[in-house]
Amino acid sequence: MRAHSLWLSILFVATTASAQDPAKVAPGIVKVELENPFVRVLRVNEGPHEKAAMHEHPATVAVYLTDVHQKVTTADGKVQEISRKAGEVGYRDPVKHADENIGDRPLEVVLVELKPDAPKTKSPPITLDPVKLDPEHHPVVLENERVRVLRTILEPHVRGPMHEHPHYVVVYLTDLHTTMKLADGRAVDNPRKPGELAWRDALKHETENVGDHTAMEIQIELK
Repeated sequence: MRAHSLWLSILFVATTASAQDPAKVAPGIVKVELENPFVRVLRVNEGPHEKAAMHEHPATVAVYLTDVHQKVTTADGKVQEISRKAGEVGYRDPVKHADENIGDRPLEVVLVELKPDAPKTKSPPITLDPVKLDPEHHPVVLENERVRVLRTILEPHVRGPMHEHPHYVVVYLTDLHTTMKLADGRAVDNPRKPGELAWRDALKHETENVGDHTAMEIQIELK
């Protein structure tokens, strides 16, 4: 009887944990785009007046790809409305909540979940900081003890200086065509569409916008 009760307890815990995962609670709305030992990156596509049931996130960086107007209900019953503009970035501490798109248009958000049990990234020391070398094109939009978030903006045919990043996630906000020259001299062609994303290990490179339109991306550096 005791073994049976223990089995039921384990099953309940596992089921509860699974039920709180947004990718399992709302698989038609939330998709896992990328996962590694450090982060899990989710893409949220919520139709007008669509709802996601109660679920949990660890500490998260949100990149809003569209305008967003949501009603959020936390586990204690508190309700608030959230409005964001396309291209904005936000940070939130661990939370359990349900949400509803109360706008009349679909919304799209990239959520970079910071795993609470993540190992240290072991990125090499950064000596060529893009924020110090080229602040005009690399403004900091958010920083705390977990992340530093940059908005990289390169006008057509502008090339930035050689610089370094720790491990990071990139979310592309615009159509762009850049080339990256790596520290070892290799060149990487990098055409992207709005909303695409990528994980990059610690990297030293210079970037040139070879396209005819301003390139904009969000870089979420892990500390």
